Amino acid sequence: MNHLPHYAKLPDNAVLSLIAPTASGKTDLACRLYDTGRFELISVDSALIYRAMDIGTAKPSCDELVRYPHHLVDIISPEDSYSVAQFTQDVSRLIGEIHGRGKIPLLVGGTMMYYLALFEGLSAVPDSDKTVREQVAKWRSEAGMGELYAFLQDKDPVICKRLTVSDTQRITRAVEVYLQTGKPMSWWQNTPKTALAHSPNQTWLAASVMPDRAWLHERIDRRLIMMWQAGFLAEVVALLTDYALNPDMPSLRCVGYRQAVEFLATVNHPVMQRTDALAKFTDGVQQMLSGDERDFFAAHYAQVQAVIDNPNEFLRLADLPVSRHKVASPLQIACQTLKNRALYATRQLAKRQYTWQRSLAKLDKASDGAANLRIVAYGDVQTLVRQLLGEQGI
Repeated sequence: MNHLPHYAKLPDNAVLSLIAPTASGKTDLACRLYDTGRFELISVDSALIYRAMDIGTAKPSCDELVRYPHHLVDIISPEDSYSVAQFTQDVSRLIGEIHGRGKIPLLVGGTMMYYLALFEGLSAVPDSDKTVREQVAKWRSEAGMGELYAFLQDKDPVICKRLTVSDTQRITRAVEVYLQTGKPMSWWQNTPKTALAHSPNQTWLAASVMPDRAWLHERIDRRLIMMWQAGFLAEVVALLTDYALNPDMPSLRCVGYRQAVEFLATVNHPVMQRTDALAKFTDGVQQMLSGDERDFFAAHYAQVQAVIDNPNEFLRLADLPVSRHKVASPLQIACQTLKNRALYATRQLAKRQYTWQRSLAKLDKASDGAANLRIVAYGDVQTLVRQLLGEQGI
């Protein structure tokens, strides 16, 4: 089968996935499928899980979520973590419940590690123990990542061959696993995997859309402009004000949020003193600035706040041409750096998603009976619309 059937011809035990890079239009298609009355939506997005992170994640609005309910959206605080294992457990439960209501689960999103867990399976790595997690976080804060990496090189040299000292999240998790279980992460990763898509009682179908990159980059550019205009910087300040966050938390490693936190550290915004971890992060950023730059931000707080309160002012400075005859202000440079870094990070995310999607083709094992899974590749959303809905493109 080189294409997916019309939605009305899907079997009742189907599980359908729409996989595509960020900003590609997959959510619009998912909502149109929801309107047919045959589907319930399950988000496969590691950023949409967080409450109070709306603008930077391109989360559907409250009204849209009422009209098109998404499971696994707004389910945890930005202070909390949510493992891939938790995701697969939640999806397993939801699939059973949705099938029980006579509907088809429609998984939509672009977090590829989630899809690989569903399609390929997870090793039996145990969930992180809170006490151990706090112990390792304290160790990392006091001694630095270098010491954790050295510890891991001794205890799990196999996994260290795939990691560098900059892989903060993976090193931390591997150290937690060793301290908690006494066995290295590489040992756990070699245990047998189980995948939801291997279920003989379900028909798993997936559409993997890989649109033209130039077209996608244009969509990303437009989405980011809308993000700035909607007040993304003010959202990040509110997020840091309302929650006790630190830059190493998964929520603040989301694309866009990480770059915004770096900007707030650069301009030395007061919210960056809210926690010890934010203050320490800010000190590190400030040390990389010149004395004149630090003095500028200390003396021009009103201009900094205007950039945060007024998205048009941010975009004006971010888009202001740099003239050879006039030195750009530190604030103008900071705005342009933030905009460019956010754009670059989002494009890099899309590039990684393309790479992951190519690897998904290797998991289409329905022909050899290894898994009840069929993955079909599409070059654009419009073709997929015609296949699933029998309509012209969106």
